[in-house]
Amino acid sequence: MTIYKKFSPFYNLGIFYFIISFILRIVLLFHPITQSSFTIVESLKIFTLGLVSDFFVFIIALVFLWLYLIFISNSKYNKPSGYIILAILISLFGYVASGKSILDEYGGALPRIVLIFIGIKTVLFSLLLFLPKLRDKIRYWLFAFVMFLYVLLILQNGLSEYFFWNEFGVKYNFIAVNYLIYTNEVIGNIMQSYPVIPIFSALFLVTGIVTYFILRNAKSYIEAIPTFKEKLKISGVYIILFIVSLLVIPVLAKTENSKNVFVNELQSNGLYKFYLAFENNKLDYFKFYKTLPNEKAFAILKQQFPTISGENTSRKIENDSAENHKNVVLITIESYSAEFMKAYGNEQNITPFLDSLAQKSMQFTNLYAAGNRTVRGLEAVTLSLPPTAGESVVKREDNKNKFSTGAIFKQKGYNVKFMYGGDAFFDNMQDFYSGNGYQIIDKSSFAPSEISFSNVWGVCDEDMYYKAIKVMNVEARQNRPFFNHIMTVSNHRPFTYPNNKIDIPGDIKSRDGGVKYTDFALRKFFAMASKQPWFKNTVFVIVADHCASSAGKTELPMDKYRIPAFIYTPDAKPEQFNKLMSQIDIMPTLFGLLHFDYQSKFFGQDVLKSDYKPRAFIATYQDLGLIKDNVLTILSPKQQVKQFRLKLDSKPGIASEYQIDYDEKCMKKERTDLINETISFYQTASFMLKEKKYQM
Repeated sequence: MTIYKKFSPFYNLGIFYFIISFILRIVLLFHPITQSSFTIVESLKIFTLGLVSDFFVFIIALVFLWLYLIFISNSKYNKPSGYIILAILISLFGYVASGKSILDEYGGALPRIVLIFIGIKTVLFSLLLFLPKLRDKIRYWLFAFVMFLYVLLILQNGLSEYFFWNEFGVKYNFIAVNYLIYTNEVIGNIMQSYPVIPIFSALFLVTGIVTYFILRNAKSYIEAIPTFKEKLKISGVYIILFIVSLLVIPVLAKTENSKNVFVNELQSNGLYKFYLAFENNKLDYFKFYKTLPNEKAFAILKQQFPTISGENTSRKIENDSAENHKNVVLITIESYSAEFMKAYGNEQNITPFLDSLAQKSMQFTNLYAAGNRTVRGLEAVTLSLPPTAGESVVKREDNKNKFSTGAIFKQKGYNVKFMYGGDAFFDNMQDFYSGNGYQIIDKSSFAPSEISFSNVWGVCDEDMYYKAIKVMNVEARQNRPFFNHIMTVSNHRPFTYPNNKIDIPGDIKSRDGGVKYTDFALRKFFAMASKQPWFKNTVFVIVADHCASSAGKTELPMDKYRIPAFIYTPDAKPEQFNKLMSQIDIMPTLFGLLHFDYQSKFFGQDVLKSDYKPRAFIATYQDLGLIKDNVLTILSPKQQVKQFRLKLDSKPGIASEYQIDYDEKCMKKERTDLINETISFYQTASFMLKEKKYQM
């Protein structure tokens, strides 16, 4: 067997991996969500540096195949070594099975996983030891299985990257890491959104065919097992490549520095991006971001809040009118972009009810979501806090007893509830809201008779609203005002909902249908609520949690954060507020309308006050942005700062206050004052959380 053939399992898999990577990049390049054109230089960068990165990542991924192949031998089955190895395996199995192993100190599924692995290894070793005549056949099928797994994982990863891009317009990021935690909802969503059986049938068929051809070219490795000396040569080459890969991969990642985000995403390797997201799920602001001396950061913040003192945001909010303890219903709508509404230019008539309700409400036309995930929206309206780096506070361990909007309502004597049509365990909502004094009403609270339709995310919005009306009728009889926060679910992939409700069937799984059904369900809710005795004494706050998509050419595309928001009070005169504002300002503004006096720690402000200075916060889990004075300032890890001049890209037929498209031009000359203000907001918010100063 030549040295070339000894490497055949590695390079045959490698060729297949590069073919899949190349095809995937072509597909993603022309995907409708990739809203960009590319120069020849950018295209070359995507495919050359991208494939080089794939090569080195693949070298790392081959470590398990290398370990498997170098331990293939016949000598270990000789007497007495074979029996000694078997005895060791059986002893290890008994040790782990005893429940008193070191693995049990870690808890979880780890001991079971290791036990299964050792058990399989023991059984296979026994077969190879006691059935020498069948050893070659058993070894061949084991080799075939290992190659099948590698081919399957390569194809599966390609499919996963495609579907993730289809949803988010990026390679794997922190969201993909989260998806590993909530497997029930995620797998259920996939099952209901895509034709899973045909896809996986085709996947296994293609895997089998590819494995067959790879085996034809690679089986010589086990037909003539390399000698110890040959294995040393193979291992030497592989270890050198492995070490080089560890050094080169981070360097290649630094070349993903184009101003066009799509170039960077297409150039990147999805597996390495997943690793980075996993490593960076907790980002210490003071370690990774540009900072100021703490006293200077709070001094700049004092320009926003003149009455604060020291290193905190505590201040007294006072109104010159008597407090109005009306009931409050806050509805955060899942994945609801401003562009869905008629006023913002949509011509599909998919939000007829909200279009009409907006005209009767106090409408905030220039409001931006804090983030691109539900937990960020919930964090914004509950804590009125800028979106700090890493995971949302909702999902952090230290997420309880925070200074929250619910706490203010409880101080005023309100019943406080969080209502969600799905399982509140998802995204840690139950832990967060119950830990902050909210009573939880979720799918587990529903009787079977109260559910007319549900999918993997939970009951349909109509069912949730029916339940909410029942709960509020009970609350109204308790002679206490209520604050109920309702989180909707129906406008989420797979976009299934009851048929015969709107003119778009629920089983065709269309986003427009999800939006229109959400609007339909809201109309029914208001129709039911208007008949209740508590209706005229209730204020309704409606705001999206985030936009339907966050993909764009820049790190923080402005149009992907613009969301609708309004406050509806029956019989109140409609108003329109057109100044720039943030999602975190919604509830402090409501408290101002209710004339609440309270001691505040909120970063959010009452935008109707004369001293309000327009600004908005938008962020991903690592890019932290501030919009102010037609400039977008972005703080990123490794102390990076970028600034973009915002130029409105007006669309004909849309009123000026509803224009959402901006060109983001990189600024050559920095606005230092805005950089320092951005740092001030995010640094002080991070400091308050880290030092537990944002507690009740």
